[in-house]
This record gives sequence, structure tokens and C-alpha cells, in this order.
Amino acid sequence: MKKIIINFCPTGMVPTKEHTPHVPVSPAEIIEQTHEVYEKGITIVHLHARNNDGTPTYKTSVYQKIFEGVRRYCAGLIICASSSGRNWQEFEKRSEVIELKPDMCSLTLSSLNFVKQASLNSPDMIVKLAEKMKANGVVPELECFDMGMINYGLYLIQKDIIVGPYYWNLLFGNIAGFQANFSQIGTAVNEIPQEHFIGLAGLSGDQLKVNSLAIAMGYGVRVGIEDNLWWDQQRSRLTTNIELIDRVHQLINIHGHSLMDSKEFGGMGFYNRMANQNSI
Repeated sequence: MKKIIINFCPTGMVPTKEHTPHVPVSPAEIIEQTHEVYEKGITIVHLHARNNDGTPTYKTSVYQKIFEGVRRYCAGLIICASSSGRNWQEFEKRSEVIELKPDMCSLTLSSLNFVKQASLNSPDMIVKLAEKMKANGVVPELECFDMGMINYGLYLIQKDIIVGPYYWNLLFGNIAGFQANFSQIGTAVNEIPQEHFIGLAGLSGDQLKVNSLAIAMGYGVRVGIEDNLWWDQQRSRLTTNIELIDRVHQLINIHGHSLMDSKEFGGMGFYNRMANQNSI
């Protein structure tokens, strides 16, 4: 039996209420949906913040409201914040959230193109973000969309710029990166040391496929409306975060595995104990 990490990504930077009414945007909505899925069982919540008009924001004033609510209603849940390079490039903006000392923070390990947008991540920016995370006791979530990002992550580990524990978030299905097939998934996971933690994500119509393969192989999953708005590949109807989490739990049960809860995962070094000293 394998312990499966569920990394819940409810909001992201792209989906809006115009895309789907089910995406949580306000702090209250994000906290409420996180609490709902926390009751069902998740390991990590991967959080993005939005302004009142629904646009993405880096501001700690908004993130702090979300963090406080999640910590109040989801005791001990691992919180991962975003340092994304999609909407702004200034180090001060991208790194501001690290000062709130979440347990983890995303670290995308190279620049990449999406269908309509680029995410810019220069080597200097990546190193500066990693160093600030280390100084604040925040564990990087090592986001990889292609093989070069894995190579660069291993290089930063070798240089002690990134220190353990190590959690890799491998994303499949982006047009300019990993594709969601056996050969590319197998090649990617084989490059990462066996003692590291690995979670797999599938974008859009590939989410269910990659969730299924990950659980069958005993790896963690990333799941949520951030990556996928639809219940099925035919896009017959929009889905909810609750439905996506329920489906992942069904897959875990089918394969005879169990959830790795936040307490167990955090006990391996993923808690920022300065931030969570009252909740663990």
C-alpha cells in the first residue's frame, strides 16, 4: 500500500468567473473550498491570491487573509504559496509572499511558454527566490514542465542552493513541455532520486489521465480547477473542486492505497515551524 500525496490547487492565475462559476477567487471562497476538501482529505493546498476584480495579485495583505483562514479552519494543512512569473517579473513582488513564511512556495525551474502566455524564470531569479525561501525556512515546491527543469533542479541541489526535503511537482500536457504519455512520464520520474517526493499533474483534458497513472504507480497527484475546468475530456460540463477531489479519493481506494496526510508529510520536514507552531 502506498501513501498518496494530494496537492490541491483550487484557483491558479488564469481561471475567472467568466470561465467557470466554480473557481474560488475571494479569500472567503478560497478558504471555504479549501476547508471543504480538507475535510475529505488532502495533503497540500497550493494557493494563488486574487484582487477584488479577480485579477492575480502578489500582495501579502491578500495572502495573509487566506493563510490565516486556512490555518484557522484546516489545522496542520501544508500551505504552499505561488511565486509565479506569469504576471510580474520584479523579484520584490514575486518573493513578497515568502515573508509570510508558508510551509512551501512554488519554484518554477526555467522559463516556459503556455499557449497564449510565457512564464519567465531566469537563472538569477530562480536562485534569488530559492535563497530567500531557504532564509525563511520555506521548502521549495520544485515545478517542472520539461526535462531541462529537472536537470536544473538537480544542479541547484548539488550546489546546496536548494536543500531538502525535496518535493517535485511535474506537470504534463502543456504544448511546450512534457506530454502526458508513458514514455515522457517514465523518463521524467526516473531522473529524480527515489528518496525524493514526486507529484504528477495533468493539464486540462490530461488531468484525469495523469491522476490515474500517478496513483497507479504510487506517486502523488496535483488536482484542481487551476489546471482543469472540465469533468471529462469531452467537456460535457464544468466541474467543481469537490468533484475532482472525490474522484482522486475513489482512484486511491480502487488501487488499495491511502492518503498521506499533512501531519505525516509535514513531519518529514515540510512544515515551516515558525509559521505553524500553534497548529501542528
